[in-house]
Amino acid sequence: MTFNNWALNPKKFLSEKEVEQLEATAKTFAKTALAKGQQVAIRDYFIIHLALSTGLRAMEIAALKCSDLYLQDNISFLLVEKGKGGKRRIVYFNKKFKKHCIEYLNWKQAIGEPLLPNAPLILSSNTRSHLTTRAIEKTFKRSARKAGISSSYGIHCLRHTYASFLLKASNWNLRLVQKQLGHSRLSTTQVYADIMIPDIKKALERLYR
Repeated sequence: MTFNNWALNPKKFLSEKEVEQLEATAKTFAKTALAKGQQVAIRDYFIIHLALSTGLRAMEIAALKCSDLYLQDNISFLLVEKGKGGKRRIVYFNKKFKKHCIEYLNWKQAIGEPLLPNAPLILSSNTRSHLTTRAIEKTFKRSARKAGISSSYGIHCLRHTYASFLLKASNWNLRLVQKQLGHSRLSTTQVYADIMIPDIKKALERLYR
């Protein structure tokens, strides 16, 4: 499907089974790392879960600070200070990822990583600063390889995956998906509706039955 001068097809996002494999594998390796006092797999799992739960771009993940997380009682979200085009937006996420955020922050504190407002949410062990987008891409490739997922995928496929499944879960609410992704135009978000045509066909066949 070509739209707005860019293309999206099923090879650009993961299936539900692949999402489950990726998250479960990353979580398993993180648990092992925690027991051994290691750090890399714990960060890897957080990055994978973050991307799947928010649809953030790699550059947006890399730029996150500790103060960008808001873990409220009723609803939780993160603040993207500078998205594509320098735009600021709020991205909401579910209780499952909120729980992971709390665990991750507690872990950071336990290993002595700073939790100051301007401190990187995801700290590089080498530079003691923000991870680079290249390092985040490597994180995805490493996790995907462990989960047996094709090496043809890159970290951006998780954004497409998030958008496609959020659209379906929201009952085809394009405005909601547009806001979460930070798209300037609704027509850009419409690409995800077009790629989900098989689901639309199934819904139409069930109409008035």
